Amino acid sequence: MSEHRRKPPPPQGGGRAAARRGQSEPSSSRRAAPRGATGSPSDSYGSSSYGSDSGSGGEERPYGGRAEARRAAQRSTGNSSRRRAADNGSRGPGGPAGPGRGRGRASTAPGKKRLIDYPRANRFGWRRWVPSWKLVSGLCITFFGSLVALVGVSYAMVGVPSENTAAQSQNNVYYWADGKQMVATGTGVNRQNVNIAEIPQAMQNAVISAENKSFYTDPGVDFKGIARALVNMAQGGETQGGSTITQQFVKNTYLSQDQTLTRKFKEMFISIKVGTKFSKPQILQGYLNTSYFGRGAYGIQAAAQTYYGVDAKNLTPSQCAVLAALLKGATYYDPAGNPDIDPAASQKANYQRSHERWAWILEEMHKDQHLTDAEYQTAIKKYPMPQGRKAVKGMTGQISYLADTAKKYVLAHSNITETQFDQGGFQIYTTFQKDKVNALSTAVEKVQKARLDPKNREKDKYVQFGAASVVPNDGAIVALYGGAGYENNHFTNNADTSGVPVGSTWKPFVLAAAMQYGTYKTSPDGVSPLSKYNGNDHLKVMNEDGTAVLNKDGSTFFQNNESNYRWGYITLRKAMEQSINTPFVQLGWDVGMSKVRDVASRSGILDSSFATLNPSFALGTSTPSAIRMADAYSTFAASGKHADPYSVTEVKQDGQPLQGFSKPKVTTAMPENIANNVTDTLENVIQNGTGTNAKALGRTAAGKTGTTDSNKSAWFVGYTQQLATSVAMFRENPKDAELLSMNGTAGVASIHGGDIPTSVWTEYMESALKGKNDPGFPDATKVGEIADEAGAPSPTPTVSITPSETPTETPSATPSETATSPSPTVTETCQFAWNCSTDGGSTGGSTSGTTSSPTATETTSEGDTRGNANGGGNLFGGSTG
Repeated sequence: MSEHRRKPPPPQGGGRAAARRGQSEPSSSRRAAPRGATGSPSDSYGSSSYGSDSGSGGEERPYGGRAEARRAAQRSTGNSSRRRAADNGSRGPGGPAGPGRGRGRASTAPGKKRLIDYPRANRFGWRRWVPSWKLVSGLCITFFGSLVALVGVSYAMVGVPSENTAAQSQNNVYYWADGKQMVATGTGVNRQNVNIAEIPQAMQNAVISAENKSFYTDPGVDFKGIARALVNMAQGGETQGGSTITQQFVKNTYLSQDQTLTRKFKEMFISIKVGTKFSKPQILQGYLNTSYFGRGAYGIQAAAQTYYGVDAKNLTPSQCAVLAALLKGATYYDPAGNPDIDPAASQKANYQRSHERWAWILEEMHKDQHLTDAEYQTAIKKYPMPQGRKAVKGMTGQISYLADTAKKYVLAHSNITETQFDQGGFQIYTTFQKDKVNALSTAVEKVQKARLDPKNREKDKYVQFGAASVVPNDGAIVALYGGAGYENNHFTNNADTSGVPVGSTWKPFVLAAAMQYGTYKTSPDGVSPLSKYNGNDHLKVMNEDGTAVLNKDGSTFFQNNESNYRWGYITLRKAMEQSINTPFVQLGWDVGMSKVRDVASRSGILDSSFATLNPSFALGTSTPSAIRMADAYSTFAASGKHADPYSVTEVKQDGQPLQGFSKPKVTTAMPENIANNVTDTLENVIQNGTGTNAKALGRTAAGKTGTTDSNKSAWFVGYTQQLATSVAMFRENPKDAELLSMNGTAGVASIHGGDIPTSVWTEYMESALKGKNDPGFPDATKVGEIADEAGAPSPTPTVSITPSETPTETPSATPSETATSPSPTVTETCQFAWNCSTDGGSTGGSTSGTTSSPTATETTSEGDTRGNANGGGNLFGGSTG
């Protein structure tokens, strides 16, 4: 064979030397053959490996000697962790040997560079989460750049306000319950812009000294004040004051007064822009032309005319200080008072606040050298009292009081401010029924004309009435009488004012508490209205331990009646009928005056009108309004169900309804049978007691008279199932709003609740219920146990007596309530079987023994402390009857 013959090819496996090299080399350094190249089953299923396939028959590319093997081993050691991470990431939930996984070699190529390197690559452990200085600085630059851009855009977008278009007043339209228009107010005529030259320097200086001393030097924004406001809002509180005049001008030109972050930021941007665009005199002019001074007056010119009847340019420094004080809040700094909006804004309280701030502003002007010593002494010499309120178009008669009552309700049940409300644009739908309002007004005027003569009788001067009518089990106020009208300079709403004690109309709450809770001797069992208490005059009030109640000076407290007639031990029913004081004072003390207060509160009496809890509390020293008394008695009419009184059913702004004016919920104030027993007792007051004048109504009704200490007020509160109405009568000194005695009024010795107030009530109710059916009241069933006062005689057996078909008269129902009346007889009628009993003075509708007839000087149908020299009740705030 030729020596040039070709050698046979080496074995496919690379021969023995290659095999030895393969065994000595790390498997991780060998390159894998392409998948499927060998035809091995392992190529098809892709067994995971970091080296070459180990199947037979596979072609392997050998390394170029030992040096290359070493270099490959070094490279694979550095990249092994990255390969494993990449390979594990590619396997997914199938795991290391999951189906369909390839054996291919992991890629060692670097990933794409990220825009934001976070978490940081090429860092391990906690270092991966520490941002680089490049990242931090980039974010800061981006944030502050965006903030600057936002501020710039906001500044550019906000508009600059104009005093010519700001605070434009629109109509507020009120509607009757039937949807017909009652009145439109706020026509915008009480506003007129003036130039800064027409605003006296004293007025400019007054607001600067009072509101913003740094006005001429500050940038127009109080950044510290805004920061405080923002922090306060973030903590859930309200924003604080301290705005500059520029900021207040901005607020005046935007109707929204919402305390929100958005509004505060908007106000800040606009204020900054105003400060750069307008001069300080222009800003001050805009502020004084857009500020609200109360009484519907926008701007200094309207305020000057409204309060002093002069143009703004003619205001004195002293008058300027009064007007500047109004900017703190006209409701509370108008010396005429505004109690219809808030009882705290009485004429007396407002005058004091106004006077104090007026003096302070003048002092500040003097300190700031805006007034010389001589000017200051002249200005501070005398407070310049503004003119009284004036009626505006349409606000006459009872309309003014109806609108004010509705306005007060709207402000109390929404976040609308008085300033916003007076700017108008609201439609107010009320509960007032025009026919009933007219009927109530007519009733008052008719009785006034018939009984009072203020031109010829001094004691008839200054007599006033307040009345209200409420629907039981609903709370809707359908009518009220507030006074003689704004056109007659009567600006206080007598139907919705406090300060007039209610007298013996309070006694039903004492009886209700006794029937529900019982006394300290019977609790938790209630007391029956047939329980007997001592009705004599000038009695000690006894504590639970048997000791006498003492006055503040340590002396013994005595409670008096109007007369010294000796009633003896009589039932509570009889005591209510004849309105005798002593039984109810001792009963209230035995029950606990706090429980009496709780019953009255659940019935609708406001906590703010409660008097001190002393013995006289049982006799009506509290001072709720006529509206609240009518509403509370409607609880009895509705068998213990109560709903708060309301005067507005819906409010719309620019045609869109506002939230918060749904009908009040009906609650249970007392058990049904308790209320029904009170009603039965008060029916007897009209049939046989002090309220007999109300019998002229000619239908089933219940009610109670009330007359207060020194005859300063007289009430009648009564009801049917359809309507509860209260009528108050009082005299008031117009100078200081102090109550005056009505002894001698109407030409009689004293006015009682059963006289003129009952006549007004009857006249109105007859008209208001004309054509309506007479449903009567639910029957009352036995309640509580008879629990006589300590010392009451034990009952003795009596002979059976057949009641007469008609009741005889009980003590006095004449207009004066002091005339002689025949003694009660044994023929008095039983109202229902279980309350027929005998007592020493008749149970008022029960069969009883006879008593001696009281004399003409002793008889009373309104038992209170009037004219009694021994009226110890006065030491506890005055006792009533």
